[in-house]
Amino acid sequence: MSKTIHYIKGDATKPEGNGIKIIAHICNDIGGWGKGFVLAISKRWKEPEINYRNWYKSGDNFELGQVQFVKVEEDIIIANMIGQKGIKSSHLDVPIRYDAVDSCLKKLSDKAEEIGASIHMPRIGCGLAGGKWDMIEPLIQKNIISNGIDVWVYDFD
Repeated sequence: MSKTIHYIKGDATKPEGNGIKIIAHICNDIGGWGKGFVLAISKRWKEPEINYRNWYKSGDNFELGQVQFVKVEEDIIIANMIGQKGIKSSHLDVPIRYDAVDSCLKKLSDKAEEIGASIHMPRIGCGLAGGKWDMIEPLIQKNIISNGIDVWVYDFD
C-alpha cells in the first residue's frame, strides 16, 4: 500500500491502528498551554503538559522548530512541536511559522522512521495558530509521506 495522508472523522487523542503511534500537534514558543487541541491531550494524559512546561522553564533548546517526544502509553507518544510564534493577539497577527513546522515535521519523520511508528494529528497549525491547511499539507507530503510513513489526519466529528 502506498503511503498517503488518510483523512478520517474522529478524535486524534484516540489514534486508530496497530503498532506505535505518534500524536503530533503544534505548540507555541512562549510556554502557553491552555487552549485548543492541548486541552484534549491534557484531558487524557498529564505528562505532555508537564513535560512541555518543564521544557519551557529549562530553556533547554526550547525554540521554534524543536520537538519534544513524550511517551504516554506503551504504544502512544505525543510530539510537542514548537511551530507557533507567540499567540494570536489580533485578527492581523497569525502565529504559525511554516519554516518551524517544516523543521518539526522533519524531526517527527526521523523519529517515526527510527521507531517504526505511524503519525496521527488533527489539522495541525490550522486552529489557534491561524495556519492554512493548503500550506501545511505539502510540508507533511515532503517530510513524512515521501519517507514512506503513513499519516492519519483526524477531523473531529
